[in-house]
Amino acid sequence: MDKLWLIIKREYLTRVKSKSFLLSTFLTPLAFLVFFIVVGFIMGNKSDSDKKVAVVDPGNVLNKVMKDGDNIYYTFSDKGVDVLKKDVEAGSYDGILFIPKPDSSAVRKIKVLYYSENQLGLDAQSSLENQISERFSEYKIAALGLDKSVLENIKTDVTIDPEPIRVDQRDESSSAAAVGAALGTIMGIIMYMSVFIYGSMVMRSVMEEKMSRIVEVMISSVKPFQLMMGKIIGVGAVGLTQFTLWMILIPLISMFVTVVFGFDPQDTQSQAMAGAQSVDPDDLRMMVGKVMHEILNLNWWMIIPCFIFYFLCGYILYSSLFAAVGSAIGDDLGESQSLTLPITIPVLLAFYIMFAAVRAPQSSMAVFGSIFPLFSPIVMPSRIVFNVPYWQIGLSMALLLATTVFMVWLAGRIYRVGILMYGKKASFKELRKWMFYKD
Repeated sequence: MDKLWLIIKREYLTRVKSKSFLLSTFLTPLAFLVFFIVVGFIMGNKSDSDKKVAVVDPGNVLNKVMKDGDNIYYTFSDKGVDVLKKDVEAGSYDGILFIPKPDSSAVRKIKVLYYSENQLGLDAQSSLENQISERFSEYKIAALGLDKSVLENIKTDVTIDPEPIRVDQRDESSSAAAVGAALGTIMGIIMYMSVFIYGSMVMRSVMEEKMSRIVEVMISSVKPFQLMMGKIIGVGAVGLTQFTLWMILIPLISMFVTVVFGFDPQDTQSQAMAGAQSVDPDDLRMMVGKVMHEILNLNWWMIIPCFIFYFLCGYILYSSLFAAVGSAIGDDLGESQSLTLPITIPVLLAFYIMFAAVRAPQSSMAVFGSIFPLFSPIVMPSRIVFNVPYWQIGLSMALLLATTVFMVWLAGRIYRVGILMYGKKASFKELRKWMFYKD
């Protein structure tokens, strides 16, 4: 156990003290912060110059009312289109908006003409179409002599509010499904990235020590299995340290920018989203408040322990396989591509099943993916927020734990032979022989 601890300590400290770890750990939160600020400014970017648009409305459909927006200012004119075209050429206007008079109040489609040398942007065009459509609705209501208040009462906004069957079940709001889908997707992606990033890091570490012959010296002092487990646990601890520092640094940097520079990156992002989607910022903030309330209402006492369990088991399971592959690779680095293919395929399949599970968490595909050991580290965390039956969670954990122990033992059998094997190309047939070599 003392030797295993020394290996873990060596693997951990060597990586934590490296420049690449320090740079990636401390610069990544800054990079994310700069990214969100830049995206916020890009999405919230409006036209730099104001546009004056003359509105020709011979049928008085708009009732001399047009709401300015997106740096576009509307002016109603009694001049004809041909005369206004000369005004546009002279620079008095930037464009002409012609509203045709409808033939009857039953008309369903209207083509509004916009004359300009520069076309409207997609957001401005969509906002203008919606505004004119509302005005046409009001015009038709008045032409037909209908009571607008009666028509407004006919409209009904429908929301589905999930209600529990049993008293002991948690009562969820209508936004619970959306919040659960988002959180499940995030946890699934974290698992997917962790398996590949830190599993590949274990494989590279094994390959480097084998090719530099350092492992020959280390094997003389420790058992191969201890060396393999020390690498897996040490690299895993590095990953957990990095994630923990990111969770601490990102909010601190965000608070620092808010205090020093006087603006909140999250508020900038919200305003940008509101501008891009033509949503009132106040409504967006209210929606964010509802989402935060739903997030706090989740059963975190179950979600966090389950996520940690699947994270550790999934990481150890796949990292042990990556370590076995790293020990089997000879002088040709190209061999890793063919040997890692059987490891990569289950991870990719689990990643796509995870998206299907988020859309339909109770489907047979989602249930199978969350129980099958090679898929469950990625799929089950994405389902755990949807009140998964306890028997499925228990069965999934038991199978995953048993499979992890078996895969670690299997990888150890390959590692003890492959780590000292040079000059021989390893094939799947050769790996099968290594599994049954006697000590």
